[in-house]
Amino acid sequence: MSTTATTPQDFSRDNAMPALIGKYRVLRRLGEGATSEVFLCHDDFLGRDVAIKRVRATAVGDPIDGRYFERFFAAEAALVGQLKHPNVVQIFDAVPDPSEPYLVMEYVPGSTLRPFCRADQLLSLELIVEIGFKCAMALGYVYRQGLIHRDVKPANLLAVLSNGTITDVKISDFGSVLNLASDVTQVYRVGSLAYMSPEQLDGGTLDARADMYSLGAVLYHMIAGRPPFDAQVQSAMMHQIYSVQPAPLTGLRAGVSPDVDAVIQRALAKRPDQRFADWDEFAQALSALVTHQHVPRGQLQGVLDSERFNLLRSLDFFTSFGDVELWEVVHRAKWQRFDFGHALYRKGEEGRTFHIIARGELEVFRDGQRVAQLGAGTSVGEMAYLAPSPDLRRHSTDVIVTEPATTISFTPDTMAQLSPNGRHLFDEAFIRVLVRRLHAAHEAVAHPRRIL
Repeated sequence: MSTTATTPQDFSRDNAMPALIGKYRVLRRLGEGATSEVFLCHDDFLGRDVAIKRVRATAVGDPIDGRYFERFFAAEAALVGQLKHPNVVQIFDAVPDPSEPYLVMEYVPGSTLRPFCRADQLLSLELIVEIGFKCAMALGYVYRQGLIHRDVKPANLLAVLSNGTITDVKISDFGSVLNLASDVTQVYRVGSLAYMSPEQLDGGTLDARADMYSLGAVLYHMIAGRPPFDAQVQSAMMHQIYSVQPAPLTGLRAGVSPDVDAVIQRALAKRPDQRFADWDEFAQALSALVTHQHVPRGQLQGVLDSERFNLLRSLDFFTSFGDVELWEVVHRAKWQRFDFGHALYRKGEEGRTFHIIARGELEVFRDGQRVAQLGAGTSVGEMAYLAPSPDLRRHSTDVIVTEPATTISFTPDTMAQLSPNGRHLFDEAFIRVLVRRLHAAHEAVAHPRRIL
């Protein structure tokens, strides 16, 4: 029951495009549905492009359906500024214009995932699993905010494109959202039938596993080029959703392993208690398909975002970071590999970067004497960020790679691009590092024999 269309298309309606919507300058129409239009606009004050979804006056004024559209608008309007996740479209503002209310949202350059469900445009299995992992993590974040999306489908998942390649995905259209914390009467039995769970179809009590089913149905469609259930008559479709097991994916597409099919089929289980216990378990099951090489490595080849995310989760330095801040690190940090013998720093050089060691080992030498050994989860060079003056940023030691290493590096400039909470968590992590080093130095002075 989504009211949003986000892909450019030809329009048969002879409706003139407005020059302005509120204070926003209209650049072009992105799409339209029966009840709303979506425009690409520019916010001259903040200097950024935005997407504006405007409800049609005819829909608002309809004596029967108008109250439903009012509730859908109110559901999204209540989320202004609330959802801040790299894989969720942000809602910046909601303007309850009496004739044509509109929402101001983050503009995502790209398309929906709908075209990539066609049999002649299917994505690689590796990329589909990666998209699934990111959606699961994002929907887990949404659920922790007390929300169930209820309309997870390809048209509501936006593919971020760079040079024609999908680099990210964002969940959009929260008009059907169920707010578990709200005491306002909400619309029930909403969603899109092809991706709707049995309990949602019943109008029963929902939890995160309803959206989990829907995401499983989307991934099934993207892998097979057809949805798990399809029928011309609604009653026949409902019967399939209630009673029929989806065909195994192994027989619908070459290269699909039984492990991939098992993960998707579990998400599509008829009973919620037969699905994954929570979003984290579903996300990790998808990630394990890549880690254990149950999907062929194709066009992506390099390290996937999901692999980097899970690596960060395992490091002591990032213990206090939440999922949103870890995604910031995945996208903002510079990931580098260094061979044995590489000098990460030389004595006397001015530091402009700091590194967190993800894999491998480094040794610290002062005047030829080894004074420290650093492994995964530790940091080095943090004075480049913490020091108040250039003089204090000069390295007093040589830092050499003694086991091939992967590091996550930042400069003061890239640190400034993080959210305030992200920077705060880095500061806390640095304090923990410094306290441990001071404690180790104290022990070395007080009990030199013990240390040696």
